[in-house]
Amino acid sequence: MSPKSNLASKVKIRDAYALDFYRLLDDVPLGVLVMDRHRRVVFCNRFLETLIGTQALRTEGLHCRNVVRSRTCITGCPAEHLAELSETVCIQSDLINRDRKRIPVRMTLSSLYDVQGKPVGFIETIEDLRHLKAHDEEAAQAYSFSHIVGQSVQMQKLFGMLPVVAQSDASVLITGETGTGKDMLAEALHQESARAKGPFVKINCGALPETLLESELFGHTKGAFTGAVENKQGRFYLAHNGTLYLTEIGDLPLPLQVKLLTFLDDKIVYPLGSTKGYAANVRVIAATHRDLEQMVREGKFRQDLFFRLNVMRLNIPPLRDREGDVRLLVDYFLNYFNQKLHRNMSGFSAKAMQILLSYAYPGNVRELRNIVEYSVSVCREKKILAAHLPTYLSERRPMTVEPPAPSGPTVQRAGPAPVDREGVSTWTEMEKRLILDALVHTRGNRVLAAKHLGWARSTLWRKMKQYGIDAS
Repeated sequence: MSPKSNLASKVKIRDAYALDFYRLLDDVPLGVLVMDRHRRVVFCNRFLETLIGTQALRTEGLHCRNVVRSRTCITGCPAEHLAELSETVCIQSDLINRDRKRIPVRMTLSSLYDVQGKPVGFIETIEDLRHLKAHDEEAAQAYSFSHIVGQSVQMQKLFGMLPVVAQSDASVLITGETGTGKDMLAEALHQESARAKGPFVKINCGALPETLLESELFGHTKGAFTGAVENKQGRFYLAHNGTLYLTEIGDLPLPLQVKLLTFLDDKIVYPLGSTKGYAANVRVIAATHRDLEQMVREGKFRQDLFFRLNVMRLNIPPLRDREGDVRLLVDYFLNYFNQKLHRNMSGFSAKAMQILLSYAYPGNVRELRNIVEYSVSVCREKKILAAHLPTYLSERRPMTVEPPAPSGPTVQRAGPAPVDREGVSTWTEMEKRLILDALVHTRGNRVLAAKHLGWARSTLWRKMKQYGIDAS
């Protein structure tokens, strides 16, 4: 049989079993749009009619972009200026219905052919993803408390305790290594407590000398010391009816430990230079990366204050011990920086992800966050490759993790800083280089440089001043 007669035979068979495909498509539980070669609508099924909120008859003859009204219609339709597609294309995007609501959808576009194999148009199926998005959000919420994310067993136990601790008014002691998120946890406890409408006041006990710290905490009266020319209210006063967060409580000098203990017992604040106190309704949350029990044994921290603060204790585990959390946090920070920096990264390559998952993270969640921010900032492709990661991650040197400092002044992390082949040793240097590259790219225009980096102008100004960068 010749090819021509074979084709004629096939056509005859199809005609004999001709089906009403439009009726069939009307019953499909997906949106279906059939278009001609110029992408004018020929058919719109009932599911899509309901989804877009427009009668199917009103869509016939319209260009598909006026019916679907999707973001993809603007950013780049795969069928734009094409008579046919070489393969089926699947895209996750959205559409705007008649009520001006944006609906997440998955669109699959294919070419249509006649019996002789000539392209005659396109068919597009549209899947409503709202229920999947809602499920994803519920799943994400199940692994978080406020803005703290984690799905490991340790974090799930912690999340289970937090609502109870938040509703209590007892003092809380938060422990954990640097970068684990103690500050975020303290603020989350305040926001979830009955004091949420009150102030949340934070003070770093290791950042100020003893005399100034006492004045900052408890306030002072005029003439209390040289330079005290007027009365000053302390942080306890400012935190009235709210929460006072004392970070680095292990650095609090012993004389002030006595004064803090007195407040915790009596709830009375005595400003420096005054014998008259006032009552303050303040909940105290303290945090430290030090081993306070060891400091008590060494006589560097008062045992009675430790017991008073340790009414409720929350320990945040280091990231290296949180099985499964690195992957979850990578996705979380990638989505966060995609939105913040107006990028559309699809994810990390397999090699890049392997590097991220095998790293020890001595700087914990803060370091992981900085790594993802750096990668999203420097990558100009759709997917983040290993080359876009800080190069020190690829160096196979053994990672040393410093145990909690038992006592004494704050000690910086031990061991040599990682150095890459281009001389970039820390996140600070990477960020400085990132700013310089942006300024070179925009020929010194700081407004454009800030936009290029995805930062506010004030952020770029501040960081340039911090790093001593002069754009001129």
